[in-house]
Amino acid sequence: MGTEVVLVDEVPFPPQITTTKPLSLLGHGITDIEIHFLQIKFTAIGVYLDPEVVSHLQQWKTKKANELAEDDDFFGAIISAPVEKFLRVVVIKEIKGSQYGVQLESAVRDRLAADDKYEEEEEEALEKIVEFFQSKYFKKDSTITYHFPATSATAEISFHTEGKEESKIKVENANVVENIKKWYLGGTRGVSPSTISSLANTLSAELTK
Repeated sequence: MGTEVVLVDEVPFPPQITTTKPLSLLGHGITDIEIHFLQIKFTAIGVYLDPEVVSHLQQWKTKKANELAEDDDFFGAIISAPVEKFLRVVVIKEIKGSQYGVQLESAVRDRLAADDKYEEEEEEALEKIVEFFQSKYFKKDSTITYHFPATSATAEISFHTEGKEESKIKVENANVVENIKKWYLGGTRGVSPSTISSLANTLSAELTK
């Protein structure tokens, strides 16, 4: 856990942020796709966790980083650990907010449907999130944050772009909240393999201390 600002594809991420307590940058990466051998980068991601999370992961103490990166149970334990989590997502390639909203919606909906948990309440909660992003334009360097408190199954999503006031939405459907966490932190099924691998590296080093 360093003290230096971390550059993720030239986007600066502070090593710590303070919500109700200081959280450490334990993983970072990007979302991207490759089209005809050309890499297109969409967002830079920083995952901030309460360092306490390590005490909930002791059974993985002996595993190497590359084994952890492939172990979805390990990431399941990070997601369910009762510690505060904060995701900071910074736009690299500008897109419409509606495109991002639809990506989030389909990823969460597919996961919920697979677990047979996609009911009316979940659909409504997702629609509100899609609506929230609908009117936004993701200019380069705009920031989306997700704050997951330690004890309640809620999330606060905020969006900030240059020259505009920050806007926020609270998500109170526990199933939707859990699957937003899984979209970003869900091991081999997470949206950003580089972030998963970075988390595995940092946490494996912390677990051997």
